[in-house]
Amino acid sequence: MRNWIMALAVCMPMLLQAQSATEVVAKADQVMRGKSSIADMTIQIVRPSWSREMKMKTWSRGTEQSAVLITAPAKDAGTVFLKRDKEVWNWVPAIERTIKMPPSMMSQSWMGTDFTNDDLVKEFSVVNDYTHKFVGEETIAGRSCWIVEMTPKPDAAVVWGKVKVWIDKKDYLQLKVENYDEDGYLVNSMLAYDIKNLGGRMIPSRMEMIPADEPGNKTVMIYNNIQFDVAIDQEVFTVDYMKRLK
Repeated sequence: MRNWIMALAVCMPMLLQAQSATEVVAKADQVMRGKSSIADMTIQIVRPSWSREMKMKTWSRGTEQSAVLITAPAKDAGTVFLKRDKEVWNWVPAIERTIKMPPSMMSQSWMGTDFTNDDLVKEFSVVNDYTHKFVGEETIAGRSCWIVEMTPKPDAAVVWGKVKVWIDKKDYLQLKVENYDEDGYLVNSMLAYDIKNLGGRMIPSRMEMIPADEPGNKTVMIYNNIQFDVAIDQEVFTVDYMKRLK
């Protein structure tokens, strides 16, 4: 009995410090989000016989507000996507219309890429709309990672039936994500590369979204620069300001 008590005394601090899967996911989400952020990004759509490139600027504040402005090519420049709480809006300069996007559009392709509309504006919360559990460990690019399985809560309006994410134990970087449909089939995988100091944080600067059933297809997202925890005028996240966003 005495030995058991001593062993428990030694292990108790470790047990108290152990992190839950939800805490790990929350920390990883915060690394890439911050309290607020402004970023310049390049999107490359790669297909077996062609490719094209877009550039965009993004603003975000917490998990409830984000805006995406397409800056190139010229035919798409000025297009804006806005998230306010659970609402998502799209300003289309070619027809001078602001469109409120229904939940059914969240799973559709964003601007012809392999990302969905929801991937860009994050209508759901990876922390609040899913339950989380550790399902394994794996090393990616020399970094030891937890593998966390995320299952949507019954009342959550989310795109995926299940998500698996590989999170680096040292810096809480999401190095790999697998998205599954409601029947458990893999739909796509996102891989993160080129970890560097951007905005004062070590983060992956390049992400590749690869569809599971379309060989040779992928979409590359590159962070050219990003600033974290910066002041952003509240007007940026209003529907009326979308057509004036620059």
